[in-house]
Amino acid sequence: DFACGTGGFLVSWLRELEKQIKMPDDQALWNNSVYGIEKKQFPYMLAITNLLLHGIDNPNIDHGNSLLHDVLDYTERDKFDKILMNPPYGGSEKKDVMSHFPDDLADSETADLFMSVILYRLKANGRAAVVLPDGFLFGTDNTKVNIKKKLMAECDLHTIIRLPGSVFAPYTSITTNILFFDRTHPTEKTWFYRLDMPEGYKHFSKTKPMRLEHFDPVKAWWDDRREILEGDFPKAKCYTTDEIAAGGYNLDLCGFPHEEEEILEPMELIQKYQEQRKSLNDDIDKILARITAKLEETE
Repeated sequence: DFACGTGGFLVSWLRELEKQIKMPDDQALWNNSVYGIEKKQFPYMLAITNLLLHGIDNPNIDHGNSLLHDVLDYTERDKFDKILMNPPYGGSEKKDVMSHFPDDLADSETADLFMSVILYRLKANGRAAVVLPDGFLFGTDNTKVNIKKKLMAECDLHTIIRLPGSVFAPYTSITTNILFFDRTHPTEKTWFYRLDMPEGYKHFSKTKPMRLEHFDPVKAWWDDRREILEGDFPKAKCYTTDEIAAGGYNLDLCGFPHEEEEILEPMELIQKYQEQRKSLNDDIDKILARITAKLEETE
């Protein structure tokens, strides 16, 4: 986890790994199975403590910023078999951070840059699960499209789970998704599944958080994949890479058709509007460029 915070994703993985190994015979495997980076001092200290409390004698957590390394300099030794991340999003990085990425992937949006880091640090046959905001899915500005093209050209983006709103309440109300992919072959098709709000819930909160059992519909569908239509709206559907490319790499598919009015914090609302405006402006620029090209052909 290249922005591990207090180590929540790493600890969750350890709990799953613990079921598969025998202690203490596999103590070395246990101690060397997780790796994290965190740039903020206090969460970094908490992550170290968290792993110590979960039986990791020498936590492999670095204090640093994953974005301050030239991605083109990564070697095979810098890559990992499994990457689990809920990267920071909504932040705006400065040019000195963006300079560590190729020009076509250099974006000020923090989550976009972390997606590029993941693509450069995932081993062949490695697997990844990444939580990303809606802005990454529907964004059609050049950089986001380039990142999505790279993702689908180099990895098999086989599944996207659309999560209901307020999953991370009260910390943020931005709607998120889980992208599952592995570095095995280019994407041929992508399944989308919309996880609706559980019955009896209008929204999640600190006192009524999302629980593991709320994922039961996803787990039941995962091994028996089929398209699901609810009314006129797809709840689960498979799209080919050609169909996604024809749509301008807009991955905003199988979304929520009957959303109630979403009340966001002021800064989150501004960020949402900025992402939508950036996407619309880029669409307008592309249309104008095509019109200009046609006009020049007729002259």
